[in-house]
Amino acid sequence: MPFPPSTAGDTAGTKPTISKKHEIIIFSSTAIALYGYDQGMMSLINTNRSYLRTMAIAETSPIVGIIVSVYYLGCTVGAVLASYWADKKGRKPSISACLATTMLGNLLMFIAGLSPNGSDPWGGASLALMLAGRVILGVGVGGIDATIPVFSSELSKDGARGRALAQEFQMNIFGLLMAFAINLRVTIALGKDNQWAWRIPIVVMQAFPILLVSTISRLPESPRWYISMDRKDDARRALAALHGDAKAEDMLDEIHRAQQEESDEKIGYIDMLVPGGSQFHPTMLAVMGQVNQALTGYGAVSVYGPQIFELLGFGVREAEYVTLGNYISYFLMMTLAWMTIDVLGRRKLMVWGSGGLATCFALLTVFGGLSLDVGHISVLVTEILGSITLFVATAIFGVCWLATVWLIPTEIYPSGARAQGSSVSVIVWGLTNFTITLITPILFNNAKYWLFLVFAATNAFAGWWTWCYSPETGGRSFEENQEFFITAREEGSWAVRKVDGGKFLYIPRKEKDAEDGKDVPSETAPLLGSRT
Repeated sequence: MPFPPSTAGDTAGTKPTISKKHEIIIFSSTAIALYGYDQGMMSLINTNRSYLRTMAIAETSPIVGIIVSVYYLGCTVGAVLASYWADKKGRKPSISACLATTMLGNLLMFIAGLSPNGSDPWGGASLALMLAGRVILGVGVGGIDATIPVFSSELSKDGARGRALAQEFQMNIFGLLMAFAINLRVTIALGKDNQWAWRIPIVVMQAFPILLVSTISRLPESPRWYISMDRKDDARRALAALHGDAKAEDMLDEIHRAQQEESDEKIGYIDMLVPGGSQFHPTMLAVMGQVNQALTGYGAVSVYGPQIFELLGFGVREAEYVTLGNYISYFLMMTLAWMTIDVLGRRKLMVWGSGGLATCFALLTVFGGLSLDVGHISVLVTEILGSITLFVATAIFGVCWLATVWLIPTEIYPSGARAQGSSVSVIVWGLTNFTITLITPILFNNAKYWLFLVFAATNAFAGWWTWCYSPETGGRSFEENQEFFITAREEGSWAVRKVDGGKFLYIPRKEKDAEDGKDVPSETAPLLGSRT
């Protein structure tokens, strides 16, 4: 049994058990790790000779990038379908359908070109089945990425928003690390010419959706969805399972009042995507956040890590070991992310992160040039300096950019638009990563180390745009963040330094509770709670 029996609260004299709240955290983190696993899985499959022969492609073929990138197109479709299904049928049915879709896509990838001796009797059908599996897998994972944040936030009420999300994204990196470690281990054991060296990492991915499907029945449905469907008794039972009978009735009344208030304001995609729409400004912030995260280049680094280290002068196996070390560092440094995101704020982290990444990639351009084009420079020197720089760049991205762009959309939309905002964010994430992962192998093969200079420039742009137009949303309640958009509309400017006298340039200071003098950060306010 994945989880031991749980209760809504501990009883004196009984053995402590895992609460429903902790089960929700474990479930959400495992679901997010699913996406990270795919990134780490494909990074070594792309260089497996048996895989390339089975797909009938060369290592330098642009089809390598196409196989990776079509996954993200599937994600965009999955985000739209899952969000619609979650509103119509419930969060849990939507998630279950996405998990089933994920298992199907993964299975198609596993059997593509399968044969007893590892030859390819399938002809072009192998590539066709692999592409279909990648798209279907993307539909499932994209739906999970769009639905899980809404589901977990509607079931969780306490705690800092940034810290919670950053901790979940640390599990995303754990999934990436796990996949690469398994991939590297079987590659070393079986060799790059063995079909099982790339099929085993693929089929191991099935453990994630199987575990999630087997445990989702233990979790309650969203009380907010029950209320929206006029199922008040079901909502009461869900709240009692989470918070106990004593709190359930008060929370039920609160959610019901919030639902009545939200029902008066219907927001559609037209309001979000058309200039002049009521939610066009926050939507552009969500869109540009995902675009700028893609422009940092770390979608490419995650998938093509070994090839990047080879550009710095490492041999194939050495590059794979150093990539593993980089992912371990990545996972550990994510601890710093959830320690700082609610203290320094989202905006400051992203601006500092862009500056640091632009510097690191500029240095990597120099080291790559010295490694490949300057004969009298020691390769060991460029390997060491380049590796340190790339390790630092990875840490900067994890701390400053990985979780922030996913957090901001949950803080800038009214409740009536939050589900659609999450969907738009996933769609843009899918399209931008499709583009980056598609062109990266082409740039590897043609631009070589000059690719780093491209990323240095795109990071500089991301930092400039964030400084000019992205407000600080941390440490503020929903109503306070809405003041930025109202004032921006009244003053006719999106520039943060001009809106409300630059009030949203920085995270606000904590206020003192009038009764007991304690610090009460507004960040701990319920994400979807009613603040009337």
